[in-house]
Amino acid sequence: MSFKIIFMGTPEFSIPSLEKLIDSNHKIVCVYTQPSKKRSRGQKIKKTPIHIFSEKKGIQVRTNNLKDKNELEKFKELKPDLIVVVAYGQIIPDEYLNLHNLKFFNVHASLLPKWRGAAPIERAILNGDKETGISIMKIEKKLDSGPYIKQVKIQIENETNSGELREKLSILGATALKESIDLILSKTENYKYQNDEEATYAKKIEKEETKINWKESAEKIILKINAFSPKPGAWFYLNKLRVKIHKAKVIDLNGEPGTVLDDNLTVATKKNAIKILKLQKEGKNITDADDFLKGNKINKNTKLN
Repeated sequence: MSFKIIFMGTPEFSIPSLEKLIDSNHKIVCVYTQPSKKRSRGQKIKKTPIHIFSEKKGIQVRTNNLKDKNELEKFKELKPDLIVVVAYGQIIPDEYLNLHNLKFFNVHASLLPKWRGAAPIERAILNGDKETGISIMKIEKKLDSGPYIKQVKIQIENETNSGELREKLSILGATALKESIDLILSKTENYKYQNDEEATYAKKIEKEETKINWKESAEKIILKINAFSPKPGAWFYLNKLRVKIHKAKVIDLNGEPGTVLDDNLTVATKKNAIKILKLQKEGKNITDADDFLKGNKINKNTKLN
């Protein structure tokens, strides 16, 4: 026995879960994803990663707005047994959630009820959490509040950035999703309800919080660098151009916050300093600090903004 599944996802994070379901006995009757968008450069239309992957697999893809009444009818016509949502990027309207005998399940990248919301991976790193994980939860009207079938934990190492953690969690989530669906199929699932009083929220990352504040401690700045690498990137100004830092380490030196302390891109903070190891000038590729300094002279005692 198997399920007819509608899959809803958008970024690369969603791909391992969809691939795992394609390789199972279940049938993907349709994939819903966000509409194609124009690239900032060249204004070329760019499909989402899930859209491209699904077309290669010969799966029907829909990108219409779920609030469209005609789309709800199309959705019903697919006659799914189960809906799987993995980083879809749009709140599912009540009209869908209220469909009779139809359950929506979400792969969420945190150990709920901690870090409900849009940016659980970044917020976990920013907060200095030592572990996070995946929750396979039933979708309810309140944001990420539904009971979960399965949780899987993973350690956050000191040097782990959000890109690396996202990749690990996407693979972990795919396996946990498949195992959870098998439990549902065999009717042996056991739901665990969240304690709302323990909930924390991972709000969307705002542009202004990605700028480095040299008056913060070196440890806090490192957390910011790791949380925002590779995207959107923690940054500072150099000659009015943004420079993103992708990797750095704490150095036991002190000075006026924001001041370059040597010829190797060691910068003072409120407490200790950071040595920049990898960075990226606006419009350029990521490079090692040594290569960066060959084309961008930053003298000792320079004050960074």
